[in-house]
Amino acid sequence: MTDAQDTLAYISSLQDREIHQALNWEGSYADYLEIVRKNPRVMRTAYQRLYDMVLSHGTEEYVDSKKKIISYNFFSKMNKGGPDAIYGLDIPLMRLINVFKSAAKFYGTERRVLLLHGPVGSSKSTIVRLLKRGLEEYSRTDAGALYTYGWTISWDGKTESEEFAPCPMNEEPFKLIPPELRKKILEHLEIDRQDLDHPIPDFGDLCPVCRYTYNHLMKRYDGDWQKVIKHVKVRRLALSEKDRVGIGTFQPKDEKNQDSTELTGDINYRKIAEYGSDSDPRAFNFDGEFNIANRGIVEFIEILKLDVAFLYDLLGATQEHLIKPKKFSQTDIDEVIIGHTNEAEFRKLLSNEFMEALRDRTVKIDIPYITKATEEVRIYQKDYDADRIRGKHIAPHTLEMASAWAVLTRLEEPKKHNLTLLQKMKLYDGKSLTGFTQDNLKELRKEAEREGMDGISPRYIQDKISNSLVSDKGEGCINPFLVLNELEAGLKSHTLLTNEEDRKRYKELLTIVKQEYEDIVKNEVQRAISADEEAISNLCANYIDNVKAYTQKEKVKNKYTGQYEEPDERLMRSIEEKIDIPESRKDDFRTELMNYIGALAVDGKTFDYRTNERLQKALELKLFEDQKDSIKLTSLVSSVVDKETQEKIDVVKQRMINNYGYCEICSTDVLSFVASIFARGDAKDEDA
Repeated sequence: MTDAQDTLAYISSLQDREIHQALNWEGSYADYLEIVRKNPRVMRTAYQRLYDMVLSHGTEEYVDSKKKIISYNFFSKMNKGGPDAIYGLDIPLMRLINVFKSAAKFYGTERRVLLLHGPVGSSKSTIVRLLKRGLEEYSRTDAGALYTYGWTISWDGKTESEEFAPCPMNEEPFKLIPPELRKKILEHLEIDRQDLDHPIPDFGDLCPVCRYTYNHLMKRYDGDWQKVIKHVKVRRLALSEKDRVGIGTFQPKDEKNQDSTELTGDINYRKIAEYGSDSDPRAFNFDGEFNIANRGIVEFIEILKLDVAFLYDLLGATQEHLIKPKKFSQTDIDEVIIGHTNEAEFRKLLSNEFMEALRDRTVKIDIPYITKATEEVRIYQKDYDADRIRGKHIAPHTLEMASAWAVLTRLEEPKKHNLTLLQKMKLYDGKSLTGFTQDNLKELRKEAEREGMDGISPRYIQDKISNSLVSDKGEGCINPFLVLNELEAGLKSHTLLTNEEDRKRYKELLTIVKQEYEDIVKNEVQRAISADEEAISNLCANYIDNVKAYTQKEKVKNKYTGQYEEPDERLMRSIEEKIDIPESRKDDFRTELMNYIGALAVDGKTFDYRTNERLQKALELKLFEDQKDSIKLTSLVSSVVDKETQEKIDVVKQRMINNYGYCEICSTDVLSFVASIFARGDAKDEDA
């Protein structure tokens, strides 16, 4: 048993003191210039640092509809795919990163407000939150290191004890070199601009406080810059939103309480008596969001709800990279300005002629809902994994069906090609459909101008899954029908649904999803029943023997009687019909199969039915058809099941558990559900 001292020692041993020491590094200005000589990247602008931070996590490339897509790992894999991981938005995120890249090269977008625009719950604020957190972590690495400075000074020049006055805006130390000398200094440090990933910025002028201090010392030392710079202490800068260092967030309040000093700082009335004037920069708090976000990023939540007075500050900050604190000259800033808004607010912007200047300085990035079901389901798999959901099992396909419905509500009806909405969703998801090419898919995407900008939000799905998990229904396991019924019930009171036609359409889509689920579980049960490897192998061998005899115009030896007989046409067609091989194509199919087997034999390989997906499916369906009656699956809907049938059902149930992720409860439920489907089918056949 450990005592408290052991625990304290253990906690101490887990901390990395070297990282702490590196992040709290301090040195002289000469030390800093040596750092710049060895690594000029420390002088990057906010945009350059942000772009490099995203790239530092790596990229992956793939082709979608003949278009090369770059997926940035930062958005999906930062913090090992934590709660803010983003999926299915690779194309919008590509557009956003291209804006960062352009801004990093000084091509013009560095002088724009970035506006993430989209429906509620489409990950706009999550994207910004990830960027802020990513910058924080990156600034703590060697690759993302940046520096700032402060002054050690006694203002009267006589007092022995000097106070340390940090730069209130955490500015780049290189700005302390007079502007007209900076180019020569870079040459003197032997920094070759051609070797750098980004151009070296024009650093601008010092902030009012540092400018005042610099001029005060220059006057004291009669213009001796070297003596002035001895008062400078350079230190490593770690960005932190909580400490209000390099990361700012502004959220508009009601119009009566909005005050522009929240952006650019305000007078410190307590210090006016000390310094004698409210225009002395030392008597001013440079702690507005624009001030503290210098060198990093500032987020504007619901940016279009800003009061008009704020917009003037915003326009100057974006276009000229200047802000105007009260009673001071314009001050240079270096930061990424990014905001987000929903469609209603954006429409108001478009209709407001007084906002024309803002519209002209805005780069709008649409962030739609996900339109790929396999990407949508990753959101819910992340939220409802086994570690977080204790004591309840989520049946297979539950999250998939909820995701499919959510995506269907966001898609526009196909205008041509005789496609159903479900088929369109499957095409978007990478499934193949006979007669459809990549060009068709590209055309489908092009004709749907607002796809993903309307529909059901992931938050609604999350709420209803949560309701299902805490309800008493399901007896410890929730299945797709529980969740789909919860989704349907919630439509009556959905706060964002005001159109009765939309509500009706969404209910119809739920019916489509339920039918799709029915087809999926029927197929799974069929495969579980016909999962007898030996039986399939025997059936395959029998089929191949008959096909071989048929194509070579030979007879087949009957293993029971020993007599040679004609190939069993009935057997062959019963298998081929399962995969829709028409009578007119049977000879071609059989010949192709034998040629394939012959080619394998030449290479010394043995044919395995599992390498031929179509043949495997046909064999499984045939075996299921043969075994269905012997298992008497329909007897599950009856209260009396004989021992032999129960044993066979238990085998199937175990396969469902082992192969498809079912539990004891949902495997029984699924078998009963599929049994009822077959029972209905049998009843229809009898009526016919």
